[in-house]
Amino acid sequence: MSTPSTNTTAQAASDRAYDHVKRAIIRGDLPGGTAISENALCQEIGVSRTPVHEAFLRLAAEDLLTLESRKGAVVRPMSPSEAADVLEMREAIESTAATRVVSDGRVADVTPFLQAMLAEQEQAVATGDVDRFIEVDAEFHGAVIGASRNAIAVMFARTLRDRQQRLRHHLMRLQPSQLQASLEDHRALAAALEAGDALRYAEVLRAHVASHRGAL
Repeated sequence: MSTPSTNTTAQAASDRAYDHVKRAIIRGDLPGGTAISENALCQEIGVSRTPVHEAFLRLAAEDLLTLESRKGAVVRPMSPSEAADVLEMREAIESTAATRVVSDGRVADVTPFLQAMLAEQEQAVATGDVDRFIEVDAEFHGAVIGASRNAIAVMFARTLRDRQQRLRHHLMRLQPSQLQASLEDHRALAAALEAGDALRYAEVLRAHVASHRGAL
């Protein structure tokens, strides 16, 4: 019979395999259609096959992998239609959240954080740190949604986050020039919110999301 410490160790190994593969998929290091060998992954991260298999099951449940009888685990590509659906919902949620932030008088609550995020992104652009830029990108947009205090909007945004990050990595690595363009969009979004102009925020956001659509 397994002991609590054994179960904890096995869970930690499964979590490590899960985090490793998920990060590689979202970053684009494992593109859609890539077959992943259980044995190779076991050797790469130093765990046994059982936790790797468990990690694959979790990733399949999140639609990041497909488990095929002959090929094993294969990275699931994000289709253009799925990507378009994600972007459409992301825009709708954030526009609504921005309107709530303005109407409820919470602009001052989030403005300092947005300015700090802009400074971080400026530094990331200057140093060419794509990974940091993308992480702050998610924090910037998430802050606006969080400031709305709409629990449902926050929940849906979290559901979309992994897919959105995968799209961001795809766009920024395919078109590195988008780093500066995205920063300019963020400046315009922050300015619109600070001015209490929810309509302008929605206009800028629509154009900002359209740049992601152009990379699909």
